[in-house]
Amino acid sequence: MAAAPAAAGSGAGRGRRAAGTVAAWGGWGGRPRPANILLQLRQGQLTGRGLVRAVQFTETFLTERDKQSKWSGIPQLLLKLYATSHLHSDFVECQNILKEISPLLSMEAMAFVTEERKLTQETTYPNTYIFDLFGGVDLLVEILMRPTISIRGQKLKISDEMSKDCLSILYNTCVCTEGVTKRLAEKNDFVIFLFTLMTSKKTFLQTATLIEDILGVKKEMIRLDEVPNLSSLVSNFDQQQLANFCRILAVTISEMDTGNDDKHTLLAKNAQQKKNLSLGPSAAEINQAALLSIPGFVERLCKLATRKVSESTGTASFLQELEEWYTWLDNALVLDALMRVANEESEHSQASIVFPPPGASEENGLPHTSTRTQLPQSMKIMHEIMYKLEVLYVLCVLLMGRQRNQVHRMIAEFKLIPGLNNLFDKLIWRKHSASALVLHGHNQNCDCSPDITLKIQFLRLLQSFSDHHENKYLLLNNQELNELSAISLKANIPEVEAVLNTDRSLVCDGKRGLLTRLLQVMKKEPAESSFRFWQARAVESFLRGTTSYADQMFLLKRGLLEHILYCIVDSECKSRDVLQSYFDLLGELMKFNVDAFKRFNKYINTDAKFQVFLKQINSSLVDSNMLVRCVTLSLDRFENQVDMKVAEVLSECRLLAYISQVPTQMSFLFRLINIIHVQTLTQENVSCLNTSLVILMLARRKERLPLYLRLLQRMEHSKKYPGFLLNNFHNLLRFWQQHYLHKDKDSTCLENSSCISFSYWKETVSILLNPDRQSPSALVSYIEEPYMDIDRDFTEE
Repeated sequence: MAAAPAAAGSGAGRGRRAAGTVAAWGGWGGRPRPANILLQLRQGQLTGRGLVRAVQFTETFLTERDKQSKWSGIPQLLLKLYATSHLHSDFVECQNILKEISPLLSMEAMAFVTEERKLTQETTYPNTYIFDLFGGVDLLVEILMRPTISIRGQKLKISDEMSKDCLSILYNTCVCTEGVTKRLAEKNDFVIFLFTLMTSKKTFLQTATLIEDILGVKKEMIRLDEVPNLSSLVSNFDQQQLANFCRILAVTISEMDTGNDDKHTLLAKNAQQKKNLSLGPSAAEINQAALLSIPGFVERLCKLATRKVSESTGTASFLQELEEWYTWLDNALVLDALMRVANEESEHSQASIVFPPPGASEENGLPHTSTRTQLPQSMKIMHEIMYKLEVLYVLCVLLMGRQRNQVHRMIAEFKLIPGLNNLFDKLIWRKHSASALVLHGHNQNCDCSPDITLKIQFLRLLQSFSDHHENKYLLLNNQELNELSAISLKANIPEVEAVLNTDRSLVCDGKRGLLTRLLQVMKKEPAESSFRFWQARAVESFLRGTTSYADQMFLLKRGLLEHILYCIVDSECKSRDVLQSYFDLLGELMKFNVDAFKRFNKYINTDAKFQVFLKQINSSLVDSNMLVRCVTLSLDRFENQVDMKVAEVLSECRLLAYISQVPTQMSFLFRLINIIHVQTLTQENVSCLNTSLVILMLARRKERLPLYLRLLQRMEHSKKYPGFLLNNFHNLLRFWQQHYLHKDKDSTCLENSSCISFSYWKETVSILLNPDRQSPSALVSYIEEPYMDIDRDFTEE
């Protein structure tokens, strides 16, 4: 955001202004020019000393300077505001002054965020900048917080209308003037106080929007348990208020950026986790717990998430939400688009919605509406989409938090999944209409589109819901659950216990469950679609954990394997993210499943197709290593089974034959170790380390571990870099011990996904790290003394 006439966030305007002001400095020898005054005020604002407010000037002086500088009379109005807002004032005159100031700033703010911002840049000193510089922001904070002061045991009161004016002016100043939002964020008592203003419906939207912006720049996360009467506040929100409140919650319950992203190194994440353990629960975790303690909170979120468009509130209440252009949308451009859609559709339907021009005010702030006014369907849908976006995000974060099992239980009980299933076709994955809402400069396929964002948030929720949890079977309907049972019965294997334990009253209804609907749209998705990654992740999460033959066959019967292979081979997908998600899904789908390998061989039925497939695998092992791991594990199991069907697959499948060759395994092993280092390990590429370990564990089972290590040594020498690979692997395994031996969840995932006991993982690593150079299975036995470099300290403080 700009400090003066420059565009928000550029900083350029502030620099130009500062330079101009310094140039205009004439010292105290003569009469100070306007630029001198502004410089002194700016210095006072930064230091807290000297000139900081309009009250430090006389009205005559300000009026004289205003004629030259065109300050729109703002300093004089602030002088009057200060005089009429003292503790014993009745605030009537104060409110009148606020109504004079408000349009001066609101018009400027509206222009600032629209295509009219060039007009703002031509102003010498924008009104919002002058308002802040002469102490207007601090004065409004004091006025708003007057109710916290008691006089003779009685609390002071100001009207909702006056609070609303103060909040609007503050927000407009934040929009146009750099640094104001950050200064407000530093006033923790003020931020906490703002929450109390949300008790009134008249001031709710203005308060919520200002809080959201403040929390977005606040360095330290606010603690919701410090908000007075939080439970009562939230419980008294109506459904629309609660949906808007979710925008604030999104900031307060998400962990701040401390290395949780896949791109951050595991070293940094481990160091942060150690630090967090000494500090106790984070503010985000405390806030999540505070929300979950509010009676009915999750239930109301589930109702909001699954509410149909027809059940949403009527025209009047929605138009009231549009009263302020910045209410629940990100900026005025979106509202402009909404208004255009409304006008276009109302012309066709002969209904009229007439919005007042910016700055115009009607009684209650509402637009004129005819008696025949009918809210266009597209606006109703967009209304729901914007709400559901925030609600689904909050539910998703809670599902990934410390109270995951509690949230899972409540989400299941309140039938979130069947509710989303009923909305799938008509709202979540609805077809775009010609007038679908998009932002200026974007299109319907842009990730900024609310339609697109809702779909991605929905897929992220499904991924979190299904991942390693028995409740994943709620994504099916009764008929589909019966199908799983029939698959197990036909294969003569026990039914999955979680399927037997699923409460049939909580599953999806209708002809198709949510998982089946997802598969249908997934197969129709265009090659360039940004949804492919998220769709594959959501389906893969259903398969994660202990491998279930019935789950795999359920998806295989619906053509999922052929779809994945088409995308990898025939469409020759180029997106690394999509390829990785497809390889991961393919690995989970095929692991230990003879039928899947038969289907694979039937689809990849020529050497040309197989070479394209191998090219995709070898193009990036970081992306494909999970598939390599699953095929390697499957090969090992098949080789130890006595079954005609398995023998047939082993003899015919190109992929199994390829992986079974020792040179192939050694090539994968060498590259997997070579592309990672302790300092560059992330949550994304640590799988390469675990895949290399799987290859060596299976070699150890066959008493071939020394052979594999000897071959690695030869490959090192052939590259003319003896020791470089095995030293690196030694360091990686030392880190592996530090990382996994203290993380129960990760060790359980490794065990479940590989069907190899974690004790065998630990034993294999210990054998490889054995310091005895006489051991044939120790890495040090294959590193020549001159090239030994195994004691490097790789910790990050």
